[in-house]
Amino acid sequence: MNLKLTLLLEVKSQGYSVVIGDDSLTHLNEFLNNKSYSKYFIIVDENTIDHCLTTILTNVDCLAEAEVIQTESGEENKTIEIVTQVWFTMSEAHADRKALVINLGGGVISDMGGFIASTYKRGVDFINIATTLLSQVDASVGGKLGIDLGGLKNQIGVFNFPQMVVIYPPFLKTLEFRQLRSGFAEVIKHALIQDADYWEEVKNITVSGDYNWSKIIERSVKIKNKVVLEDPLEKGLRKILNYGHTIGHAIETWHLENDSDFFLHGEAIAIGMIAEGFLSKEKCGLSDSELNQIVTALKSVYDLKPLQKENFESYCSLMIHDKKNTDGNISCSLLSNIGNCKWDIFADKNDLLNALAYYNKIVD
Repeated sequence: MNLKLTLLLEVKSQGYSVVIGDDSLTHLNEFLNNKSYSKYFIIVDENTIDHCLTTILTNVDCLAEAEVIQTESGEENKTIEIVTQVWFTMSEAHADRKALVINLGGGVISDMGGFIASTYKRGVDFINIATTLLSQVDASVGGKLGIDLGGLKNQIGVFNFPQMVVIYPPFLKTLEFRQLRSGFAEVIKHALIQDADYWEEVKNITVSGDYNWSKIIERSVKIKNKVVLEDPLEKGLRKILNYGHTIGHAIETWHLENDSDFFLHGEAIAIGMIAEGFLSKEKCGLSDSELNQIVTALKSVYDLKPLQKENFESYCSLMIHDKKNTDGNISCSLLSNIGNCKWDIFADKNDLLNALAYYNKIVD
């Protein structure tokens, strides 16, 4: 699926645009006024209904009569039970196949809302309006949709593409610092896997709500778009977007299920990037100097603390369920150097335990 970025860049389009900028809602309004959807449904959470919905309704006139469906924020709510509730709500409102679903939120809303739309009556159109840094630089773009299964992340899902992605940077001012910082992990990842020059800029950024994020969003979307265009269904190259996620997802999942003081997605991925940076050194020749750069940058942004060693075995058990695995072998995407990433690098349990031990040592 090709992608067109309006305002900041354009590439050949086969289906949808990403619109970035303060006037992105004007583009959304024009787009919808040229369509003839039968009904509009806006999926929100408690944050976006309070901080973002009024802005959308004020600027997009055809949504005045939209039905608003509220879910609860957080990865723990990305479940089939919530999906079923939304399906029933749409059915009771007589939504047909000409309805439009608008996902107003962060990564959870775009993942789950896109899945809801793609499966309701075998598929209705949807639009993502990304409201968090995580969703603006990563989650809302690329067509990966899904929900969790028994605490395991994104085990049920589809590939499908929105009609449009709307990125309105002023929404970032509504975020708590911790959420903003969480999204920044994906920016770091994009630089590390594809763009050494970008890394030189990213590693010096001070995360704050006052930072002008527009150019960073543009650069990260370009990187992800380039990868997705080459490998839309994650058969090869697209796997590099999972750097830091094999270990990071396991940590995120375990603490979400077992610890009231759980990690946000980007916080867990930051840990994963350090641990998988160590694996990159061991398996792909990442230099000590570049590994130290990665560690230094992540420690400067995140409040990193050692993990409990008694949880390491549980983390490794969860990694068995990673979607990138083949024939029971745990597969990682690892750096050969900053700006270059390899995929399908197998790691055994001992490798993973050593990587977790390295993380603990480096942050203690």
